[in-house]
Amino acid sequence: MDILSQYWPLFLEGAKNTLLLSLCSVIIGLVFGTLLALMRISSNKILSFLAKVYIDIIRGTPLLVQLYIVYFGLSTFFNLSDFMSGVMAIGVNTVAYVAEIIRSGIQSVDKGQFEAARSIGMPKAMAMRKIIFPQAFKNILPAIGNEFATLIKETSIVSFIGIKDLMFSSDTVRGATFSVFPPLLIAAAIYYMMTTTVSFFMNIVERKLKESD
Repeated sequence: MDILSQYWPLFLEGAKNTLLLSLCSVIIGLVFGTLLALMRISSNKILSFLAKVYIDIIRGTPLLVQLYIVYFGLSTFFNLSDFMSGVMAIGVNTVAYVAEIIRSGIQSVDKGQFEAARSIGMPKAMAMRKIIFPQAFKNILPAIGNEFATLIKETSIVSFIGIKDLMFSSDTVRGATFSVFPPLLIAAAIYYMMTTTVSFFMNIVERKLKESD
């Protein structure tokens, strides 16, 4: 408790940066993951192939390797800050996983509904936007919530490149106090509170959506 009372601003800053990094990454994942999912299910074989290759490469390589490629590779050409390097690396990784979540959500909707919308003259884009996506969103919401909670934990890897996230704060306190377990236990407790809070609010949203059905 002495460590927490003395170093709580450092832990607070780390938690704030962890949440910010996770939020930016999940937004990138939702935007570009949707585009990648549409490419994946496209009738255009080239677009579908390119999307599949991207997803397979990202899901088949470690996040740490991707982080180092962005930090030591791309940042030398584009002069990225440490935080932006972390956002890009986590975001690029998230896109692949969210794309698969969205693709499965879209494909879980009965094809007959899309065909019915097309049969009454509704354009393809409008049918996707007004008929398919709303239903798919309800189907994938739990998985998106889980992805966000997982991101909060996985972002701890960015401490390796000096981003002042929660894990970096824990390591800093550990080095300053020469105490190993208390800083780690405090960080673990904060991670737990953040992930359970996300799960709590996602459950509320899910219940609201079910009530609206």
